[in-house]
Amino acid sequence: MAEYIDLLGMAALLFAVVFVLNVVPAFAPPTWIALSFIGFSIPDVPVGAVALIGACAATLGRVTLAKLSRFLVRGRLMGERARENIDAIKAGLERRRVVTFGIFLAYAFSPLPSNYLFIAYGLTTLGLALVALPFFIGRLASYSFWVFTATAVGNRLNMDSIESASYVGLYFIVSQLLVVPVIYLFTRIDWRAVFEKRRLQWFKAP
Repeated sequence: MAEYIDLLGMAALLFAVVFVLNVVPAFAPPTWIALSFIGFSIPDVPVGAVALIGACAATLGRVTLAKLSRFLVRGRLMGERARENIDAIKAGLERRRVVTFGIFLAYAFSPLPSNYLFIAYGLTTLGLALVALPFFIGRLASYSFWVFTATAVGNRLNMDSIESASYVGLYFIVSQLLVVPVIYLFTRIDWRAVFEKRRLQWFKAP
């Protein structure tokens, strides 16, 4: 009985940590690195269970981040004209739901940071179920891969892994520094011109 309680406690802790990592808008370690660390540290960890918990927590965290973006950035920081510009994305994506689903599914398979993607999507006020499902599917598959790979090489680490970790850290810092400029550019593009005129231009507020 005590063993099951310990397992539930560890699962709850893992869920909470991954959830927080995915709610933080910037400079939180990527979830796949955290799960890979578990695989390195515990080679006999149940890969499927860790990946499933991670995918559930990551999806819920990103959905929460999108809602916070909608409430704080769109509701309190953006002007009316800027919101109208973002609404042009909403109208365009509603006509391309299959494409939107496919983009988020493909993106979720990659190790690329998804924080700015969900922040931007949250600004559109579109239904989050459309992106939550493909994100969960992609993350479940990718987390399974990363945890399985980490457990497979957990006993074969050498000094070269330190150099590899430095490259991962540099990639992480650079990607997170791009969050603010990416979101700024996202709000400065004239999305009505993109969807209606197939032309990329800057949005000019009065």
